[in-house]
Amino acid sequence: MPDQRPHQPNHTFLSWIVCLGIAMVCLPPTTATAQSLAPLPQLTDQPKDGEVELGKSLFFDTRLSGDATISCASCHDPKLAFTDGLPLSKGYPGSLYFRNTPTILNAAHQTYFYWDGRMSGDDLPSLVRDHIAEAHFMQADGRLVIERMRQVPEYERQFKEVYGGEPSYGKILNAVSAFVRSMNSENAPIDKFLTGDQSALSESARRGFVLFNGKAKCIRCHHGPMFSDGHFHSVGVPPNPDVFTNPERHITFRRFFRTIGIGEYATIRFDMGCACVTKDDQQMAHFRTPSLREVSRTAPYMHNGMLATLEEVVSFYNDGGGKSVRSKEADLRPLGLSAGEQSDLVELLKAFSSEPIVCEPPTQPAYQVTRQGAH
Repeated sequence: MPDQRPHQPNHTFLSWIVCLGIAMVCLPPTTATAQSLAPLPQLTDQPKDGEVELGKSLFFDTRLSGDATISCASCHDPKLAFTDGLPLSKGYPGSLYFRNTPTILNAAHQTYFYWDGRMSGDDLPSLVRDHIAEAHFMQADGRLVIERMRQVPEYERQFKEVYGGEPSYGKILNAVSAFVRSMNSENAPIDKFLTGDQSALSESARRGFVLFNGKAKCIRCHHGPMFSDGHFHSVGVPPNPDVFTNPERHITFRRFFRTIGIGEYATIRFDMGCACVTKDDQQMAHFRTPSLREVSRTAPYMHNGMLATLEEVVSFYNDGGGKSVRSKEADLRPLGLSAGEQSDLVELLKAFSSEPIVCEPPTQPAYQVTRQGAH
């Protein structure tokens, strides 16, 4: 049977998808309903400090990639809110990818990973493994990565302190996952407003809040602590032409769909979205709703980076979205927002970002000659 999980999130936290607007009623900030915004909750199982520090070192270490030239931070740069700032990600050297790089911020609260939802938010270590091993991302053999770690005395020491033993692939995945889980954005102006501080938002942003919950209908897809419904939608984002005119991207595009089991991989000219996972035509060109947290710092937008600014995103939804490719979803309608109302909505969206997280790259520990069999 096709995997129907995009319709049945198994988490209490609501996560990332690509629809930036839709609602029905104006809810006051203190009202807690199925379609209201809420502050981000604290994690109940906080990662340990030593594990986070080890994971941070590994996150910035290029030795986790096949040719030891790129790290996790190459595509998830702290200075760019843990994105790469590009419409489409670069991928492993020698390849170019066909989707936009999402931020890792608040990944601990996500329901699904990837724009097509092919991995569960309950298993962050498997996501890390997928990035290390995937040919288009870091293309590294886990056995090689382990041996590299064992040639670094500083890592040998850290792994023993944190995990009680020498480096292993599972420990590497757990450490990087711990670091990613620790990267959460909290106490944004919208959070302060939702907990009763009316002065946290400007007058324009407060007008935008009313629009978000009412006329602009954003709340229908963007609600809960992550400002996302945890589902998948087709809103008619136009294809990024670079995917099909740039040979390197097109090769990556075709290889991905062939690998995931799509028979028409050589002829399709649009991104199938989560239908490539579920094999359900009803979900053709559906993508996960992205969290709006940190949205003002994670441009460009949509699964393929086709909208460069928040103003373009709001205008896109005000026009009723785009013409969906083979989509059976027809939810979007023109919103009729004035120029002033669109500006107010953008001001609100800017209030969804917290203070930037300062994360300086650590010094990469050096290889050293070791004696085999030494005790």
